[in-house]
Amino acid sequence: MRAVRAAAAAVGVAFAAGAASVAAGRLASDAALKTTPGRPLPTEPRLTVHSTAAGRITLTRAFASQRPGIYGLTGAGAHAVVGAVVNGVPHAPDTVVRRLERVSNGTLEPGDKVWFTPNTHVGDPSTALGLDHTDVEVPGELGTLPAWFVPGARSTWVITVHGLGGTREHPMNVMGFLHRHGFPVLDLAYRGDVGAPRPPDGLSHLGETEWRDVDAAIHHAVRFGAEKVVLHGWSTGATMVLRAAVRSGLRDRVAGLVLDSPVLDWTATLRALATARRTPGALLPLAVRAAQGRTGLGGAAPVEPARFPVPALIFHGPDDVVAPWDASRRLAAHHPGRVTLSAVRQAPHAAMWNADPPHYEETLRRFLTPLM
Repeated sequence: MRAVRAAAAAVGVAFAAGAASVAAGRLASDAALKTTPGRPLPTEPRLTVHSTAAGRITLTRAFASQRPGIYGLTGAGAHAVVGAVVNGVPHAPDTVVRRLERVSNGTLEPGDKVWFTPNTHVGDPSTALGLDHTDVEVPGELGTLPAWFVPGARSTWVITVHGLGGTREHPMNVMGFLHRHGFPVLDLAYRGDVGAPRPPDGLSHLGETEWRDVDAAIHHAVRFGAEKVVLHGWSTGATMVLRAAVRSGLRDRVAGLVLDSPVLDWTATLRALATARRTPGALLPLAVRAAQGRTGLGGAAPVEPARFPVPALIFHGPDDVVAPWDASRRLAAHHPGRVTLSAVRQAPHAAMWNADPPHYEETLRRFLTPLM
């Protein structure tokens, strides 16, 4: 009887340990599968506001606060836009002074906790950019998808798709540029976004199912006059547009792709986000297995290396810790005549435009000109 009890106890301990491991894996996988739209990713550090005065803001000195370029700065109930680092002004050695371009919402006070974000605009195209736009409804697989449509003279439309932790405010960074060049822009909210249908399991599938919402946007654009479309996506939005270009029934209408910080290796991205949330290294394999089991994600890349559907421009850089850029380099190397890689340094995930807007827009102009 003692042996039986010991064996039963051992089985119980093993079962409890296994159940705990499964639960830990599920919790760790939430870092990528349950991102909140509009909230900074866990890789983005919190900074403290030390002071604001005369078009300047003083922040905690960190790698993030010293990045070149222009960024949104968001905190509790506040949003602002900061520009370049200001040199030659007095400040404490543990702080950085940047230009304060504008405060869009709320106020910034000493002691406030803030994060950098790629979003430099809040609101909609009319309130943020002064562009006439229409709120449209795109019929999707799970229900109606809200979108902003900014009209333009050309017959080639640009469909923009934000990524992890983002909202459709993010593509407004390039919306003014696209409008000046005559492109109609359809800026899509997809499953899981505010105002859009909730996915049945409540999880992000990192583009594996969400691409169907991009497909719905392509059908909407063609139905309302688009002869061709260019798909411009960020992060998992880039993964979605890449899958749509391969799988859509209207893929012959896709003229080109713009992929900003594409998630081409979902396991690397999940590990990076879980690590940023201080997940122990021993649990990372469990997180990957849990994510695969919960979403059905496979190990295959979004597109087979042997083929590429249409011309593509990739903006990516070595400082992206969420979606390692080696995958983008390999993709471009496999398709030297089809895929162009524009390397952007000192830019975090999905913020390639922010690091150097003029370079980004000129590179984008050159890519789009033959597709107009």
